[in-house]
Amino acid sequence: MHIYAVIIGTEILNGRRKDKHFDFLLERLLEKGLEMYASFVIKDEKELIEKVYETIKNDPDSILFSFGGIGSTPDDLTREIAAKVFTDHPLERNEIFFEAIVEKFGKDAYPHRIHMADLPKGAKLLRNPINNMSGFYLQERFFFMPGFPQMSHPMVEDILQNILSITQKTKHRRTFKAQTSENELISLMQRTPHDIELSSLPILRENKREVELSLAGYDEEKIDKEFRKYIEFLKQNKIEYEILKSK
Repeated sequence: MHIYAVIIGTEILNGRRKDKHFDFLLERLLEKGLEMYASFVIKDEKELIEKVYETIKNDPDSILFSFGGIGSTPDDLTREIAAKVFTDHPLERNEIFFEAIVEKFGKDAYPHRIHMADLPKGAKLLRNPINNMSGFYLQERFFFMPGFPQMSHPMVEDILQNILSITQKTKHRRTFKAQTSENELISLMQRTPHDIELSSLPILRENKREVELSLAGYDEEKIDKEFRKYIEFLKQNKIEYEILKSK
């Protein structure tokens, strides 16, 4: 399972606004024992959005949380691009959303706001608790929400609680910090099995080199076996180390 975040907003990249979606989504995922696979912050540019969506669509294990671009202004491109990439059909009028827009705005729904009800074929609605202007989702795995955190973050909560049916296996992690450089451990790293997640973080403190190394995976016995190889190496070479509490 590969969870992607796509945060659309030229105003974030030019510094007019600060992103508030990445940290929120990451925290909610971690609470459920899930991890993010990749995150994109991109401009409101049609070709760029389309390429990013295509990349995610072509990953058979992808789940998408997309923020921004579903309003009624000319720079709101998400609905049209999502229809092209994920359905290969033109936009269709969602009658439930259409009625909600008319009920809220009356004659002011025309000529622009009403187009927010034009959604990709087969789209289902995500409830917006602020003003009832819905987000939408496709195939129970591609989710499209407004750029406003007050609207989209409750949608994320609802998605994780009620729509996504995810059973995540427990990931086990072992970590140490050693008074040495990464170079001394590279040979061991090269022999670490590819199905074990390896993270090596070099540290330079008071002109002394340290390294924090972490192994993670779903087979706890295998993780422990590989981790012991590193500890034995450190002991044999009289390298000071500390086993850290893994997060």
